[in-house]
Amino acid sequence: MQNNETSQLFVDWIPEWMIHVILFVLLMPSIVLFFLPAANATAAAGYFGCDPRDIQFSVSLLYAGFVAFYSLERRFFTFLATKEYFIIFNVLQIIGCIVLYNVQALCIVFPIRFLQGMLFASTVNLSISTLYARLESSKAREISFSCFYGILICATPFNQLITSDLVDQYDYSFLYKVASFSFIPGLILIMLTMRFVRLNRKLPLYSLDWESFVLFSVAVVLFGYITIYGQQYYWFEDRDIRLAGLGILVTLAVFIWRQKHLKRPYINWHVWKYRNFKIGLFLLFILYICRFASGITNVHFVNSLRLDPRHLSYLNVFNLIGLVLGVIIACVWLIKRRPIRFIWSLGFICLFLFHIGMYMQFAPTANPDDYYALLFCQGIGVGLLMVPTIIYCVASVPVSLGASAAAVCLGVRYFGYTCSIAIMNYYNLYSSKQHLNRFADYLNWSNPILQGKLAQNAAKLQSRGLLHTPAEKASEKMLLSDLGKQIELRYAMDYFEILSWLLLVIVILVIFTPYLSKTWVYLKSRTVSPF
Repeated sequence: MQNNETSQLFVDWIPEWMIHVILFVLLMPSIVLFFLPAANATAAAGYFGCDPRDIQFSVSLLYAGFVAFYSLERRFFTFLATKEYFIIFNVLQIIGCIVLYNVQALCIVFPIRFLQGMLFASTVNLSISTLYARLESSKAREISFSCFYGILICATPFNQLITSDLVDQYDYSFLYKVASFSFIPGLILIMLTMRFVRLNRKLPLYSLDWESFVLFSVAVVLFGYITIYGQQYYWFEDRDIRLAGLGILVTLAVFIWRQKHLKRPYINWHVWKYRNFKIGLFLLFILYICRFASGITNVHFVNSLRLDPRHLSYLNVFNLIGLVLGVIIACVWLIKRRPIRFIWSLGFICLFLFHIGMYMQFAPTANPDDYYALLFCQGIGVGLLMVPTIIYCVASVPVSLGASAAAVCLGVRYFGYTCSIAIMNYYNLYSSKQHLNRFADYLNWSNPILQGKLAQNAAKLQSRGLLHTPAEKASEKMLLSDLGKQIELRYAMDYFEILSWLLLVIVILVIFTPYLSKTWVYLKSRTVSPF
C-alpha cells in the first residue's frame, strides 16, 4: 500500500491516472533534450561553428553528468521536499536552455550540457521514485519501468522526426527555445497539483562525498574526450590524449581505492561479486555497441540514397515502431515470467538479422522500401533487450546493493555509447585506407576500364553543354566521388560483417548457457531507480 506521505503528495482532486501522466510529462522534456544535438548533427555543427565531433562530445557530456551525479543526487533527494526539488531543477533546466539559445561559444555550451546531465539525473530519479512509491504491484512497476526505457530509447528517432521540419524552417537555436518552453507545462502542473510533502526523512547535507563525485566526473568526461577525439588526434601520439589517459588512470585508481575504504561508498564495489550481474553488464555493453551502429546506416541513407533530414526521419519511423513494439512485448514477457534466455535469444537474433540484412543491402543506389523491414527488425531487437537486461542486472544483486548496481549499469551504458563511437571512428580510418589501397592498384591510365569510365562521364557532361576540357576534369572528380562512395560502402559492409559474427556468437552463448533456461527476473525493490 502507499505510505501516508506519498498519498498526500498530490492534492485530493487529482485522480491517480492523472498523477501518472503528470510524472511522465515531467520526464519528457529532459529525455528529448538528451539527444537533441544528435538529431541533426550537421545543423548543430553549422550553428555552433564547430566540428561534428564537438556535437558528439556535447551529447557525451550530458551522459557523463547523468552518470557521475546519479549516486550523489540521492542525498539531495532526501534533503529537499519533493515539490521544492521539482521546481528547482525545472527552473534550472529552463535557464540552461535559454543560455544555449543565446550563446554559441563551446566553452559555455559544454559546461551547460554537463549541468543538464546532472539535472536529468534529478528529473529521472525523482519522477520514477515518486511513481514507484504509488504503485502497489510488481506488474505495475515493471510496466512503468518499460515505459521509461521505451521513451528513452525512442528519443533519437523521435527527435529526428519532430526537429527535421523545425530546422528547415527556423534557425537551429530555435530548438532550444522550444525546449525551454516545453518545461513550463510540467512546472505549472507541479505548482497546481503538488503539496510540500516529504517522501523521506530529511537528512542534512553533511559528509557529502563530493570528492568521489569530482573524481568520477573527471574520469568519465576524460574517457568521453578520448573516445570521441582520439581518432582525430591519432590517439596516444597526441600529448593531450596521453594526458587525458593518464588522468583517467589516476582518478579511477583513487576513486576505486576510496570506495573500498569508505564506510558509505559512492558506489559499493561488492556488486562485482555476483556472476549474473557481470553477465548482464557484458550483454548490455554488446547491446550498446550494436545499437549505435545505426549511425552508419543513417550516413548511408544520406550519402547513397540522398535523403534529406525530413525523409530520413520518415524512414526511421519504422525503427521507432519496432522499438515501441519490442518494449511492449518485453514488458508482457517479464510480467508472465518468461525465461531470460528466451527473451535474450529473440532480441539478439533480431539484431543479427538486421546486421546481415544491412550487409546485403549496402549499395550505391537502392530503394528506401528495401530498408523498412530491416529498421523495424532492429527496433524490435533493441526494444526486447533493453529493459530485461537492465532488470536482470539490478535483480542479480541484493536489494541493499540495488542503487550501486543501477549506477554501474548506467556507467556501462555510457561506456558502450562512447566505445561505439571510438570503434567506428577507428575502423572507418582503418578499413577506408585498406580499400583505398586496393582501389589504387586499378587507378592507372593503362587500365582500359578506367579510361572507358572517364570517357563515358566526359561524354555525358558534354552532351549537357559542358566544353571538352572542363568535362574531362569534371569526369575525374566524378570518378573520385564514386570511389569515395564505394570506399564508404565497403567500410560499412566490413563493420556490419564483424558485428554479425559477434552477434552470432552471443546468440549461441545465450542459447547454450544451461542455467539461463530457468532464469527469470523481477523487481525486488520498490525504490530502486531504473537506470
